[in-house]
Amino acid sequence: MEEEAEIDRLPIDLLAHILVMITSFTDLAQASGVCRKWKQGVKQALARRKTLSFAGCKMDDDSTARLVRHAYSLKELDISRSRWGCQITDNGLYKISLAKCVSNLTSISLWGMTGITDKGVVQLVCGGFCSFCNQCPLTFMHFPFLHGDLIFFSFFSSSIDNLKQITSANSLQHLNVGGTFITDESLSAIADSCPRLNSIVLWSCRHVTENGLIVLVSKCRKLESINVWGTRVPLDCFIGLLTISPALKIKP
Repeated sequence: MEEEAEIDRLPIDLLAHILVMITSFTDLAQASGVCRKWKQGVKQALARRKTLSFAGCKMDDDSTARLVRHAYSLKELDISRSRWGCQITDNGLYKISLAKCVSNLTSISLWGMTGITDKGVVQLVCGGFCSFCNQCPLTFMHFPFLHGDLIFFSFFSSSIDNLKQITSANSLQHLNVGGTFITDESLSAIADSCPRLNSIVLWSCRHVTENGLIVLVSKCRKLESINVWGTRVPLDCFIGLLTISPALKIKP
């Protein structure tokens, strides 16, 4: 009879503690395929992760969302694009927005993600669920979606008692959406849903205007730093932003 390997004698909690140190998602996937115990260990390891970075990894919507859904303790999420990096779309952000950890995220980086638009960003920071099943998302993919206001639908019943809306990323403190094609629509959603926002990077977001920045700074009273390098906002706008928040650090 073949003797059991030493590592197979480890309790699953200790195995998960070891696996959480693995940073390669390819290695984690291979470890998950070793046996049922290791698969459970990988799940527990992901559940303990405080940070996830997909920068430089070849990830798509489904694989990224699947990993995020298992990372229940996640605080920092980085899906920035590099030369060979993520190819996340609005659909991917929609799937990520359904993860339980999103409401606890303090940092999100979407830097350089040219495949996303306002629809994806709004869904990520503003989430809604239908009380009929507690799972059906009230999103741009299924229903009309308005952030900041009550939502009315004719889905079985128009009663407001049958609907409930939640805010997804209300713990967010740091957000990087530099190099994307977002507009003032995203800034308005961020302003309404992220009261703890401390810093935001809007590097080269050329579709952002003065109006969007004013709304953001006016509502996010804890905002300390904003990077607007490469935007088309006039210099006079910065004076107005400092009038609203004198301590604000603007990186033009």
